[in-house]
Amino acid sequence: MATINDIAAKLGISKSTVSKGLNNATDISEEMRKKILETAVELGYVNKRLQKKEKKLCILVENMEYSTPNQFGHDIVLGFKQMAEPDGWTVDIIPITINFQKLTPYGVFMMQNGYQASYILGLSLLDPWMQEFRITKIPTVLYDNYIKENPYIASVGCDSQEGFELAVRHLMNLGHKKIGLISGPLDSYILKARYNAYINALYKYGLEVNENYIGLGYYISESTRKYIPKLLEQGVTAILFSHDVRAISAITECDDRNIRIPEDLSIIGFDDLPMTTYTAPPLTTIRQDRIALGKCGFYALSCLLNHVAIGSILLRATLVVRDSTGPTPNGSGRMRTET
Repeated sequence: MATINDIAAKLGISKSTVSKGLNNATDISEEMRKKILETAVELGYVNKRLQKKEKKLCILVENMEYSTPNQFGHDIVLGFKQMAEPDGWTVDIIPITINFQKLTPYGVFMMQNGYQASYILGLSLLDPWMQEFRITKIPTVLYDNYIKENPYIASVGCDSQEGFELAVRHLMNLGHKKIGLISGPLDSYILKARYNAYINALYKYGLEVNENYIGLGYYISESTRKYIPKLLEQGVTAILFSHDVRAISAITECDDRNIRIPEDLSIIGFDDLPMTTYTAPPLTTIRQDRIALGKCGFYALSCLLNHVAIGSILLRATLVVRDSTGPTPNGSGRMRTET
């Protein structure tokens, strides 16, 4: 493990200057402090003095709301804290942005604040820190993201493949054969995973895989406005959505177009947000146990902190059947009992 001597030798400065930089002393320049911290991270230095003062973890959040119970990230944060705080950890919840990542390397941020490990929510494949995660030696757990070949990184999520297979089988039992997908652009690990899960589920059940049944768009309302009529013109009778928010947008779009759900079109979301029971009609969706996702995040961090290298933890998916799915418009649904 790197020492203060190693940092001082690499930078050609005294050990006392290195110590000041690592401990946030006020009598050195910000530029020198930055060099010291970046070099410490590069060499794998661990500031044991800061870590011994307090057991500190952080949850870093981007592109995910978490402050109130009806928001997706709320229960993930709650589940994590339910496990971490009784174990003596202080947990800080910190929103981050792409600009923040560009200005502050991940390792520097963690060292400056004395965090031993982190659980990270909401990053896309385009975020600057994703490259740093490939080489970091800080125990880090990613929700709905995956980094190969780094024993200090673990992943937690819900089994998208199982979820989409449950959804496709449910629709087949209702008589649907042309099943579409509307998703965001494939610039995140999880959207790619759900796109592939959709394709694989169709193959598994012998249904047609047709690129004309798929709509990918960044802006939710614009993409539903564009792709709902397009997919219906292709003869699609049911649509899977990458997230509940897109499915709820589709319900509104269909209502505006006098498209009846589920009589004219069946739709299925993913997440089981609290609001899905109150849509008209209530939304059939694939449930993620968000409290369990938080608890698993802490469990994975505990493994990494104890030098147990794990790859992925995937929770079982559950299909919650409500009123947004029904037999095909020609009434040919078989209505078999789900198995």
